Amino acid sequence: MKTDILSTDRASVVQLLARLGEPEWRAGQIIDWAWRGVDFDGMTNLPVGLREKLAGCATINLPQIERKLVSSIDGTIKYLFRLSDGEAIESVVMRYRHGNTICISSQAGCRMGCRFCASNTCGTARNLRVSEMLGQVIAAQKDTGKRIDGIVLMGIGEPLDNYDNVLSFIRAVSSEEGLNIGCRHISLSTCGLADKIYRLADEKLQITLSVSLHACSDEERSALMPINNKWNIEALLRACRVYFNKTRRRISFEYTLIAGVNDTPGHAKRLSALLHGYFGRSAPFHVNLIALNEVEGRGYVRSDAAARFARELEGLRVNATVRRILGPDIKASCGQLRAHNIHPEPNP
Repeated sequence: MKTDILSTDRASVVQLLARLGEPEWRAGQIIDWAWRGVDFDGMTNLPVGLREKLAGCATINLPQIERKLVSSIDGTIKYLFRLSDGEAIESVVMRYRHGNTICISSQAGCRMGCRFCASNTCGTARNLRVSEMLGQVIAAQKDTGKRIDGIVLMGIGEPLDNYDNVLSFIRAVSSEEGLNIGCRHISLSTCGLADKIYRLADEKLQITLSVSLHACSDEERSALMPINNKWNIEALLRACRVYFNKTRRRISFEYTLIAGVNDTPGHAKRLSALLHGYFGRSAPFHVNLIALNEVEGRGYVRSDAAARFARELEGLRVNATVRRILGPDIKASCGQLRAHNIHPEPNP
């Protein structure tokens, strides 16, 4: 098998060069080109003979842009990427005053089965390799011509279900030799794999942990999120408390508002009591209220109570914001483009 340059570290590239009879200092040149998304033919400061040898035993596989949608409202860009084995994934580039953030996928599909999510409508195919996660960032930078300043692991897939590759990706993309995107500019979203949260706490990375909560009782959460049958709210919040104690990083709790399901004043009171019960009044946490991405056939309807719900939480001394909807004209929420690509609507 060919060596996947973007999935290996510098030491592995040095070993590859040694097998080819080349000096180890060439590793820096190769890695620098690879991080810019340049294939071996374009590595103009390498001898032609070395480029030919690399092409025979190594690869730099960037995802190919299958579709690109650009919002006429706010400039949000949504990509459907095609991987080397034909699998499709999605990424979204969002533009803010402070820079550009990309939301990337960590799996091709998802096996968590959240009832309201479009990402699992076509099941799980496989985990993404480190290079395939890095490739989304590199390909977006090449296409837009603009630097990516922040990364959100909140696209298709459950990042902690692909734990080792995701950790390697974070370490690579935040390194000075890589894209040098600091960990404080990286967010990881999880539906609640409590055992992996404990592992992540021990890594002591300065990333932001975003936890998909979406309910304040086990009965309600299990109806929305099957993972709650394995790791219930108590197990999840205990892990979150340990994560905060070890990292001192504020946790963001995601709460998608669904009409008639979790959006009443009573829900706001129970959510406040739940979070204060585990974090007290001193430990910082944040509730991110999200507009539902309605999925055909699921029967869930977007709530119009976001502003009111946020005021109720604030009145209960819970820091809360309503996430701004970006790219509404291109359906920028993850999962829809991939699902349509796998099961296209029939022609009329």
